[in-house]
Amino acid sequence: MPLGSSTLPGADPARPSGPDEMARNHDSPARTRHTARFLAGRSMRTHTKAWTAVFAALLLTSLVLSSFGLAVLSAALGHASVERYGAAAAVVAGDQETRFTAKPWGSKPQTQTAALTERVRVPRSVLPRIEAVPGVRAAIADDTFPVALTRPDGSLVVGPDSDSGASPVYGHTWRAAALAPFTLRDGRAPAGPEQVVLDGDLAARAGVRVGDEVRLQSTGAPETYRVSGIAAPEGRADDSGLGNQGAVFFSDERARLLAGHPETTDAIGVLADPGVSAGTLHPRLREALDGAEPARSAAADARYKDDNTSLRVLTGNGRGEPEFVTSAPSRMSLLALLGSVCSLVVLIALLVVSSTVAQAIHQRSREMALLRAVGATPRQLRAMVGREVNVVAATAAVAGAIGAVPVFLALIKMLRTRGAVPIGLELPTPFWMYAAPLVTGALTVLVARIAAAIACRRIAKVRPAQAMGEAQSEAEQFGRGRAVTGVVMLVLGFGAAGTAVLQFGELAAMAASSAAVSLVIACALLGPWIARGAMRVLGVPAERLGGAGGYLAAAASRANSRRLGAAITPIVLVVAFAGVQLSAGATLDTQGGRQAGQAMRAELAITTDGPGIPDGAVRSVKEVPGVAAASGVLHSTVVLARKEAGEPRLDRLPVMALDPSALPATIDPKVTSGDVGDLRAGTVAVGEERARALDLDIGSKVTVRYGDGANVALTVAAVYERSLALGDFLFAPAELAPHLAASLNTRVLLSLAPGAATQDVKAAVQRVLAGAAPGATVAEQPKGEHLRTEDRGVGQVISLVAVSVIGGFTITAVLSTLVLIMVGRRQEVILLRLVGAGRRQIRWMLRIEAMTVMLVGLVVGTVTALVPLVAFSLAMTGSWPYIPPAQAGLVVLAVVVTAGAGYLLPLKSVLRKRPPTGVGRG
Repeated sequence: MPLGSSTLPGADPARPSGPDEMARNHDSPARTRHTARFLAGRSMRTHTKAWTAVFAALLLTSLVLSSFGLAVLSAALGHASVERYGAAAAVVAGDQETRFTAKPWGSKPQTQTAALTERVRVPRSVLPRIEAVPGVRAAIADDTFPVALTRPDGSLVVGPDSDSGASPVYGHTWRAAALAPFTLRDGRAPAGPEQVVLDGDLAARAGVRVGDEVRLQSTGAPETYRVSGIAAPEGRADDSGLGNQGAVFFSDERARLLAGHPETTDAIGVLADPGVSAGTLHPRLREALDGAEPARSAAADARYKDDNTSLRVLTGNGRGEPEFVTSAPSRMSLLALLGSVCSLVVLIALLVVSSTVAQAIHQRSREMALLRAVGATPRQLRAMVGREVNVVAATAAVAGAIGAVPVFLALIKMLRTRGAVPIGLELPTPFWMYAAPLVTGALTVLVARIAAAIACRRIAKVRPAQAMGEAQSEAEQFGRGRAVTGVVMLVLGFGAAGTAVLQFGELAAMAASSAAVSLVIACALLGPWIARGAMRVLGVPAERLGGAGGYLAAAASRANSRRLGAAITPIVLVVAFAGVQLSAGATLDTQGGRQAGQAMRAELAITTDGPGIPDGAVRSVKEVPGVAAASGVLHSTVVLARKEAGEPRLDRLPVMALDPSALPATIDPKVTSGDVGDLRAGTVAVGEERARALDLDIGSKVTVRYGDGANVALTVAAVYERSLALGDFLFAPAELAPHLAASLNTRVLLSLAPGAATQDVKAAVQRVLAGAAPGATVAEQPKGEHLRTEDRGVGQVISLVAVSVIGGFTITAVLSTLVLIMVGRRQEVILLRLVGAGRRQIRWMLRIEAMTVMLVGLVVGTVTALVPLVAFSLAMTGSWPYIPPAQAGLVVLAVVVTAGAGYLLPLKSVLRKRPPTGVGRG
């Protein structure tokens, strides 16, 4: 008996010891616990290597689950930094969300919200109301606008360094400096429109002092100002500025003029009287704003009927939202992507842990059958396995939970350094959050217990006589429920893939994702049948070409299809997961980049590292001899409301505006109907796929919500093909610019007249820009305009992290599973050596088996990934999926190395031993 004991504890040797008699003797709870403790202790010592493989899988499961769980929790607690309004007790601002309510089929009405990316402004007329509130010391209107500051040599000066690189510089009124609060360290406040105060860090970067002249460009042409003072946040020993932004303070009148909206303001900071708390002030402000005539945000009449047009009163961490309006949408995108990855982690962990634990239990089926035959009860066997799994899983879960903390901190650092966490977004880590790994650790233990219970269920219930028969060989039949479930998941996967082909946009992506998940689960359930089918195809060539080793490999694989399926399944998981993650985004980027290159017609492009290029500079460039057409490029987002199976959906889409007179000379969207020359205020051009999804044609009306929340119905003037590059909606500047916080062009595209010398025109344009747009440069052969959703950049980083972390976890799980399988085959290899098989023959057997597992895993994994990827690619791009060859090669190399190591290394010591004297050496 493998456990080294012929009598179970508690048995009376003098009494009859048949199976039925022993079952009656040992089925009491106390004796069951005693027997389980005895058997589990012996088993843990006997099967150390097998449980080590299970421990490794559970450790990595707990580690990855806990680290990503901490990341999701941190993102859920995330908020905008409070910098410029640090001294304000409260901030009054507009509601930066839009809403859409719809009634799903057979359900109650639901409301969907989406964050807005442009500022929803506040009427200045509410200032007297706020100032009259008891406890308010001052109410200060704050206007924020981008500023470009240049050194004497013409180079730009950027704001303070942050984790993501250089930060922007913004202009404000000097009165708003009290909201930080900034105080003068040198000089005096700006006394006229030609004077400014710089924050200390910005002044040091520019190398200027009080009395020096500086060149500043905001929303208009550059102008010269004199530095009247240097300021720094109160309470700091040095002159450093705010952490995420540089500040330039103008006189109040000058700032209002540069902001460009004198009747409204971005936000109102409220300073409280001494002793008045924010909690006391909030209800008073709320009551004043919700009086007989409720105060509403600017342009409230243009908002959608479901939107909240009341002004918000923000306190605490909420004060940072008006400072960094993009932090809320960025946080939600980051949270959604991390949540998606976390759900993938849970799915993969379930599959990997279940497979590993089930394999460890299955390899002991003969031993458990023998225990049943000598009188062990089903309850004792289940208790024995449960105790073993508890010890291994609990230890692994605790170790993984402890190791998750540094992994989580490294993950957050990687997200910051790669730009996945935007400027101004804080991801807090309160001390109580670090208790979360205990929950994921408990989940790991629970998964292991469930997997163990399922794995030993049949052998624990089988009759002792039948158990002795099954102890001699692997059971031929597998569970019918497993087969039926696998086939159902397979059908669902192909059905979801077919649905994805017929859909568009997010619906197609969701269907393709469902197809991928269903097919992976189907492959895990149908692993033994896949292995049998593979050996029917590969067994004959293996026998013919592999000699004795090939014959042994084919025979072993046919006899143990369950074992072969357990080895193939994790490889399928690795290939399918990596393929979907790496290919989906790469396909969109590749096709979008191809369209962007095809659409680009401009020979020159003007770019800047500053906040943007004003329209005045664009008009000046148009006058340069040799320039045939010039168009500035404005970028923003719009929100599109739609219904999906009756449920409300709000899609935030990137958009751009181009001068219609410069199309298609600068950019050719490839119009299929209508004319982009008809673009003007009140009209829009729509991408072909979006037009098809919304059933739009020339003259149709489509309603969009701009970044500032305005809900506008537009007439379709043209339909174009290259929407992957140019976005789903194309505007004229006259339509989009009024809804931007600052209507500065991100770049200017130039088309040259026939026969014009490129270098001469480039030099002439550069001379014009020297006085019109400091820091701007002219480049030849510009890259195409390729719009991506705002979470695409974050998604690329998250995908890279997910593939790296989860891929490494799954590869390690593959290795653990293979090692577990090979450790269980030691007796088999020893027996082969005893009957005359030589080292070379056994090595060939293992190599052929490893190559079979690699080949089948790669092929099945590739097919599993290709089905949803083809559906997704055809629906979204009309092309076949693409994966970078280097990344595909890396996945294949990882599988080959892992499978080879898992098959050959565990039995290396057995093959080194000499067979008994007289046994042939092959």
